[in-house]
Amino acid sequence: MALMITDECINCDVCEPECPNGAISPGEEIYVIDPGLCTECVGHFDEPQCQQVCPVDCIPLDPDHRESRDALMKKYERITAA
Repeated sequence: MALMITDECINCDVCEPECPNGAISPGEEIYVIDPGLCTECVGHFDEPQCQQVCPVDCIPLDPDHRESRDALMKKYERITAA
């Protein structure tokens, strides 16, 4: 399952550089996560790094992008193979 950033985001800029896949970028009002690039840090870290650094806890799982750990690993392998 990919992660998402809610409207509680305060645009503090700490999550974007922590994402190893480059899935986080500035949106029109708040940061956004590209579900096609988000692997919840599977393949890189044991826990999503953006969630670890977020001071307002506004990065939950995205219910619209459910993926198993195996699917996240396959996405990681596809992203890093390029």
